[in-house]
Amino acid sequence: MNILFATSEAVPLAKTGGLADVAGALPKALNKRGVDTRVVLPKYEEIPDSLIGQFEQITHFTVSFGWRNQYCGLLRAELDGVTYYLIDNEFYFRRKGLYGYGDDAERFIFFCFAVMEAVRYMDFHPDIVHCHDWQTGLIPFLLKTKHYFDPAWAYTKSVFTIHNLRYQGLFGIDQMKDLLGVGDEYFLTDSLGFYGAGSCMKGGLVYADKLTTVSATYAEEIQTEYFGEKLDPLLRYRSWDLTGIVNGIDDELFDPMNDSALAVPYRSSLSRKRKNKVELQRELGLPQSEEIPLIGIVTRLVEQKGIDLIAATFEELLEEDVQFVILGAGEGRYEHFFNDAAYRHPDKVAVWIGYDDNLARRIYAGSDMFAMPSQFEPCGLSQLLALRYLSVPIVRETGGLKDTVQAYNEYTGEGNGFSFTNYNAHDYMYTVRRALALYRNEEVWKQIVSNGEKEDYSWNRSAKAYISVYSQLVPHRKEKEPWPVIL
Repeated sequence: MNILFATSEAVPLAKTGGLADVAGALPKALNKRGVDTRVVLPKYEEIPDSLIGQFEQITHFTVSFGWRNQYCGLLRAELDGVTYYLIDNEFYFRRKGLYGYGDDAERFIFFCFAVMEAVRYMDFHPDIVHCHDWQTGLIPFLLKTKHYFDPAWAYTKSVFTIHNLRYQGLFGIDQMKDLLGVGDEYFLTDSLGFYGAGSCMKGGLVYADKLTTVSATYAEEIQTEYFGEKLDPLLRYRSWDLTGIVNGIDDELFDPMNDSALAVPYRSSLSRKRKNKVELQRELGLPQSEEIPLIGIVTRLVEQKGIDLIAATFEELLEEDVQFVILGAGEGRYEHFFNDAAYRHPDKVAVWIGYDDNLARRIYAGSDMFAMPSQFEPCGLSQLLALRYLSVPIVRETGGLKDTVQAYNEYTGEGNGFSFTNYNAHDYMYTVRRALALYRNEEVWKQIVSNGEKEDYSWNRSAKAYISVYSQLVPHRKEKEPWPVIL
């Protein structure tokens, strides 16, 4: 089986969020199981020179889309056992940052067309093109329409993964007609049309052969009106083709026993872990004590992440014997709130506005608990990283958080964290206080940590689930027949 991942970001080349972690780690796990998985993404200015230097240019060609004819270079390198291809066009991608430009529609529609053309020049014929989020959502559309009879794509099927349904790539219909070179017939409700706009996300949702999302609970949630972002009727219609597969983490990349960012390596030892807490307290100017419970928060400071619940209860929780360490950036009102709290409570609150990967690792290692009360969370990686570093998650029961964190049960001794159901500040505060109370019982706390340590949070199980999805689309070669054109 040959799988081509088409993505707008992937570790170690370019990253803004969890999509990059998935697109970097899942291909490695699939390759280990004999599935030849390769990755194609844009050649951004953000990619470090040390990595760009390992790429060789295969060829260059012209990409025609709409009335435009644009240069495209194709580069290739093998990094950590995975073959990566880069789509090179300096006009579109030699910029600071990955997204947020006024011509993002043109940039990523170019990318989709470029991927369709680039396959001609790869020594690789994909059985499946696996597309991720709206930036690549039009590849399944192109595959079923413009490239249906293209020998370079013969028998290729498509899988589309929803990482976050809220970000849909919505643009004006006239603009998308111009970029795609198609007529009004493709902007009806059963195609790319979306309430008077054109939707790149719908290119994947309507035209891909199989759909996945990043947890079983999120797959159920997005078929409801509350979570469905007005796409729930379509997702219910395609429910037979929709599978929820929880993300994993790269357990070699994130290993507290071999993490150079940590002061003290550890595996199962809470006493060694707490030495990292004392070192983190020292680094951030907090009173140093192994006994004081420390709650870590590493997140984007946006409404989705439940920051309103944290803010509403912060002053009351600071009356407890507790410390908070916050790392993140986002909305100015939240940044100001945490900076102000740190100014007023320097002995209990430390804040770092921005992002620093090494500091994030030290927070996972140094915190006793990790707060993640998200409004919604398709999967979430932070709770998995916290568990990997023996930090006990406190989460709301939504999406992947519900699938990976089980509330501790005092009667059975089961559970790897703490959770609450309703998006309610008092429910969150009660759950935090319950965790703080149980932290003071050393034997109980060891049991909770031990429960979390037993789970496999790597990509092993997830990779097997993806292979199962792929296998439904790739029968024996002699049985393959072309799909009908969707008009």
